[in-house]
Amino acid sequence: MRLNGVLTAGLVLLPGLLGFTGATAAAASNPPASPTPSPTATQPSSTATPAPSAGEDNDPPNEATVAERSATVMASTNFQLPFPCGQTWVGNSSGSSAHRAYEIDFNRGSTAEADRGDPVVAAAAGTVVISSHQGSANGFGNLVKIDHGGGWTTFYAHLTVRSVSAGARVTQGQQIGTVGRTSKPGNNISSHLHYEVRQGEGYPGNIRKAVFNGATFGYPIQTLTSKNKCGGGGGGATNPHTAQSVCGSGYKVVDSAALGTAGTVYLLYSAGSGKNCVATIKKTSLGKATATSAYLEVQGKSRVTDSGNFAYFAGPVQASAPGKCVKWGGKAGSDVYNSPFEHCG
Repeated sequence: MRLNGVLTAGLVLLPGLLGFTGATAAAASNPPASPTPSPTATQPSSTATPAPSAGEDNDPPNEATVAERSATVMASTNFQLPFPCGQTWVGNSSGSSAHRAYEIDFNRGSTAEADRGDPVVAAAAGTVVISSHQGSANGFGNLVKIDHGGGWTTFYAHLTVRSVSAGARVTQGQQIGTVGRTSKPGNNISSHLHYEVRQGEGYPGNIRKAVFNGATFGYPIQTLTSKNKCGGGGGGATNPHTAQSVCGSGYKVVDSAALGTAGTVYLLYSAGSGKNCVATIKKTSLGKATATSAYLEVQGKSRVTDSGNFAYFAGPVQASAPGKCVKWGGKAGSDVYNSPFEHCG
C-alpha cells in the first residue's frame, strides 16, 4: 500500500540524591490514622538533619522571581501526587542515604528503569523558578522547582526531560518533565522521581511532610494512586504519546478509527521506508494497564499483532505492502475496529 493522500485525523523523576538505588519495598496502602494537616499547616522539621556534604548546594538559587502570594491563597491549594490521574506509585523516604528529612523517591515499575520516561506533572499550580541541569552543584540533575506562593515550593529532580522553562506559569496536573536518572557526574543512580515540599528558607530544616489529596504521606513508605486532574483536562488527562511518536519519524496518518471513548487506532505510512504502521492510542485509563491491541495484515501474508495490557498504547506494528491491500485495526477496552482490505496500491 502506498500513500495516495493523507486524511485529516483527530487525534510521560524519580530521584533520590546521591545514595539512591531505587525505591524497593512494597508499601503500606493505608493512610496515617492521625489527623492530616493542610498544605499550609505548621510542621516540625526533621530531628535528624545532617549538614549538606561539603561543596554541595542543595538549596540552589532561583532562576526566576515571582510576586509573593499570601498564605491564604496557598491554603486553598490542594497538592496532588505528581503523576497523571490513575497511576499508582510507591513512595519511599527511607531508601536513600542522601535524604535528610521528608524527601520522597517514587517508583512504580517492576524495575526502576521501567519508569524512565514516564510523565511527571505539577503537584499544584504555580510559577517555575528553576528549570536546569544542576551539574556538579548537587545530586539533583535535571531539576524543576515550582513556587506555589505563601513560601511553599516543590522540587522534582533527576528528570530525563524538562518540559517547562523558568518563569513559566503551570497549572496543576500539567506535565513538567519525565522520570529519569540524571545527577552529578559520576553519580550512577537508578531512575526515579525525587520529590520534595519546602516552606521558606534554611535547608534542610525547611523540608516539610508531603500532603497529597489532603492526606499526609504515610512515612516512611506508602503506595498511592494519583487523583491529579482526574476530573478531566490538564496534563493529567492527556496521553503523552501520539501515533506519530509511536511509529517513528517520517510516518504520516493515512486513516483512523475511533474505539468508542477508550482510544483511537491509526494507520500510518512512511514514504521514506515504504512501510505501513498501526498504533492504538488510549484516551481513558491512562497509566493503567488495560487490554489494548493493534494489528496489520498485508494481503496474502500473515497478520502481525501487538496485544496485551498496556498503559498508553499498543504498537507499533509495521510491514511493507508494495502493490498490496491491507487490513488494519485494534482494540481499547471493549471497543474493537476491524477494517476491510483497503488502501491498495
